[in-house]
Amino acid sequence: MAVSYNALLAQCLQAKSSCFIPKALCFVRDTKQGGRSTVVFAYNDKNIALQAKVDNLLDRIKWDDKGLAVAIAQNVDTGAVLMQGFANRQALSTTITSRKATFFSRSRSTLWTKGETSNNFINVLDVYLDCDRDSVIYLGTPDGPTCHTGAETCYYTSVFDQLNNDEASGDKLALTTVYSLESIISKRKGESSVPQEGKPSWTRRLLTDDALLCSKIREEADELCRTLEDKEDVSRTASEMADVLYHSMVLLSKRDVKFEDVLEVLRKRFSQSGIEEKQNRIN
Repeated sequence: MAVSYNALLAQCLQAKSSCFIPKALCFVRDTKQGGRSTVVFAYNDKNIALQAKVDNLLDRIKWDDKGLAVAIAQNVDTGAVLMQGFANRQALSTTITSRKATFFSRSRSTLWTKGETSNNFINVLDVYLDCDRDSVIYLGTPDGPTCHTGAETCYYTSVFDQLNNDEASGDKLALTTVYSLESIISKRKGESSVPQEGKPSWTRRLLTDDALLCSKIREEADELCRTLEDKEDVSRTASEMADVLYHSMVLLSKRDVKFEDVLEVLRKRFSQSGIEEKQNRIN
């Protein structure tokens, strides 16, 4: 069977590509030459001549004197840095073909796939090289907690908090702005069942009053639109959007929906026409 692989190669190996070569076309072959492994491409039992391209890519990585490069796993939706390990040539080849984040254990001198014992795999959607080609990022979605401690990520110890003698410094996930807000809202939700002390909390009030919450979302959305219609300063647009986002996230918390779930929905729509997506929802 004749197979044209040039288009596939262009699609999957160009620098701007965000896809991988389909797993069905690949398997890993260990040539047992200095630990060198290669990716072999097959289609209906016929090899496709893409192996040289991938080998060339792996050859251009600046492996250290032990044949390793830093490998970082990052959540594609939240942006959270999940963990950091090391990869050799075979680990990276395995990651490309299996779509599971795979590393090289320096202490055991063997490959290991994250999740092989816990089932908390990291499903890799893309791999990025840094500008110096001496480190890689596995961009993907985790099946569960990444850290062996059960934490969502391996990064939960704040250096600044430790310097300030904060007892909670070892229990604080490294969160971006949006996820810090989500964490605060979640905390207020947990406190809503106990008597309030100190200053009144607007978030707690919203969480206990559905009508107020919905009216605020509608109000803030209207004010956001007015910044466009009335040609207000762009700082007003940013401010009103912040209000819309905050109140919407309170509603998400009320509905037990994570912001990460929203981002996942958006990511899956990237390759779909917005017009088609709306028509499918109507149908």
